[in-house]
Amino acid sequence: MKTLRITLEGKTYDVAVEVLGESAASAPAPQPQSVAPSAPVSAPAPAASAPAPAAAGAGSVLSPMAGQVMKIKVAVGAAVSANQEVVVLEAMKMETPIYAPTAGTVQAISVKEGDAVAEGQTLLTIG
Repeated sequence: MKTLRITLEGKTYDVAVEVLGESAASAPAPQPQSVAPSAPVSAPAPAASAPAPAAAGAGSVLSPMAGQVMKIKVAVGAAVSANQEVVVLEAMKMETPIYAPTAGTVQAISVKEGDAVAEGQTLLTIG
């Protein structure tokens, strides 16, 4: 199970999503939960539920899901702060902002607007 934060029309929701293909031993039994809107978040924390591949560096910004790159909000050489929005992904007609995990300088951008990306794929690198 993964927990995702979704913002829809200015309201933020935390939802639990079952990842298909997980073995029964590693996936906890689903628990019925009511979904209530949470308080709006001024600076959401980056998604920590996506495990980083072993080859990814500490400053790699990884895609938390499969989707399409809608907007790249930084350029190579730009200074970014921790939790700054750097990319917007679209999946299932929903836009999801992706935030910088650390402060630093954008070293490389590995995708371009319009690209399809897989979960765990490196979007950009911050050094």
